[in-house]
Order: sequence, then C-alpha cells, then structure tokens
Amino acid sequence: MPHTLLISDLHLSADHPHSIAAFRRFIASLAPRAEALYILGDLFEYWAGDDDMHDLFHAGVIGALHGLAAHGTRIYLMHGNRDLLMGDALARAAGATLLGDPTPLDLYGTPTLLSHGDKLCTDDVEYQKFRAQVHDAEFQKNFLAQPLAARKSYIEQLRRQSTSAKQTKDSAIMDVNDDAVAALLREHHYPRLIHGHTHRPKRHEHNVDGHLCERWVLSDWDQQATALRCDAQGCRAVSF
Repeated sequence: MPHTLLISDLHLSADHPHSIAAFRRFIASLAPRAEALYILGDLFEYWAGDDDMHDLFHAGVIGALHGLAAHGTRIYLMHGNRDLLMGDALARAAGATLLGDPTPLDLYGTPTLLSHGDKLCTDDVEYQKFRAQVHDAEFQKNFLAQPLAARKSYIEQLRRQSTSAKQTKDSAIMDVNDDAVAALLREHHYPRLIHGHTHRPKRHEHNVDGHLCERWVLSDWDQQATALRCDAQGCRAVSF
C-alpha cells in the first residue's frame, strides 16, 4: 500500500553510535519502500551551518539521504531546534526539500499539519525567548558570518547549558501546552497534527470547538528507533 514515513529527533552525531546504526538500517530497509520521507527536525545533534557539510560524518548522512532520493523516495526536511541552520546547500546535496514550520498537506485524503513542535511548548518561557532570538534573520546572518570553529564552540557551550537547565526544570513545562495546540489546530481548520521535539511518543485526541483532532508525537531515537507510517487507512508507529 502506498505510504509515507515521518521521523524526527534522531540527533545524529559521531558520539551516538546507536542512532547512526539505526539510521543506516532505516535507510536500507524501511525508507526505500515509502513514497515520501518527512524528517521533522533535529536530524542532527546540531548543525553549525552548511559549510560543515563536508565533515566526514555529516557527508555520510547526506550521502545516504541522496541515495534514498535517487532511489525514488521524496525527502522533506524541517528545521528543528538543534539544526535550525540547515540551508539550501544541504537540501540540494541530500536531494531533499526544505519545509516551513508548520507545513500543511493532504496525506492520503486527511488534512495534516506538520511541525517540529518546540513552538508549542509555551510554558517554557525562557526557551521561547531563546527560540525567538535564534529564529531572528539578523541573528542568524551574524552567527553564520563567524568562523565555523567559533560557531561549533558556541553551540557546544549552549548544549552544556541546556543539559544543566533541564535538570532543574519541571518536566511538564517542557511538554506542549494544550491551549497552544488548540490554537494551532483552530488556525489550520482542525487537521491531524504530527510533531516531534518533546520525546514523548504517543497518539492524542483533542476536542477543539467540537472537532476531534488527532495528534501524533514522534519518537526520538535515543532508546528506540521508531517511525510513523501513514497511509489511506491512518497512521501507526513502526519500530525496527
């Protein structure tokens, strides 16, 4: 049956051998059978700019995606909070199309909205302030003007600070806010919503203005590699 696969939060890096092994299995087994593959952010642990494409590890991931695209699977990339700086050069090298966040589409007859999901975590006020800063076009321009080594060093520092901050945060504020979800569903006329970011894979139902809306949260790949398979009959999580 024709179907589409959706994944997110792989956090691929040379330091995560489990995730990269799972990614290689996925590209070799499940992905070629799909009409399309949507990667909804955080493909990489971090992305300092497209001038880092030729790093040996990054080149291997990009080459695998390019091979999948050449096989005939359409590939779509959405920015996450870790790889916000993915650009057109990366997309071309991977044979992929960059998506905005959110992106609406008709998925086998069901109106569906795709998002990374971090914008929905509105209870985490400090994170939303940071998000607004790094999404600013001028900030990105100035950041990318710095040498690659300096950018990587800064990102590593941010990662350490983020890990430390999470240890003192209530886990509830790092999840999506129901009112933010409802507002997004209302704005886009009550579609099915698929997103990642929170690392809390599950199917939810939201009753918004009398409309029952399905919400799927994609899995991270830190412990268990899982994709969401959607076809004309609906969606289901598949592990491999």
